[in-house]
Amino acid sequence: MSEDLANAYAIRPNFKQKFRPGAVKSIIHDVLNDEIGNKKYDVEESKTWPKIVTDNLLLKLKELDLDRYKFVVQVVIGEQRGEGVNVGCRCLWDSDTDNFAQDVLMTDTFFCVAAVYGVFYY
Repeated sequence: MSEDLANAYAIRPNFKQKFRPGAVKSIIHDVLNDEIGNKKYDVEESKTWPKIVTDNLLLKLKELDLDRYKFVVQVVIGEQRGEGVNVGCRCLWDSDTDNFAQDVLMTDTFFCVAAVYGVFYY
């Protein structure tokens, strides 16, 4: 067997290529503020916001160059009416390689919860 193929199959990302929740949270925060932070809630206009935020998050996440990571992005937007809301999820993953980051944007007229899940693809 040649030396080039001996270590070709990695089952763990190297240390520098690991999903970092702190760095991803910073990206989420910046995208939320840049894309929708100065908007007022409008029923019709807000229908496009999750796609805009998701597309921009995915573009920024690609810049992190995390080979073999698959990203799942979830964005929830709702009108601010003074009522409470709970957003939850469950995941089955490898705690050594997979992780997530989230951020919340709250304005006078709406709230936005964005979560990014990084799952290492074996």
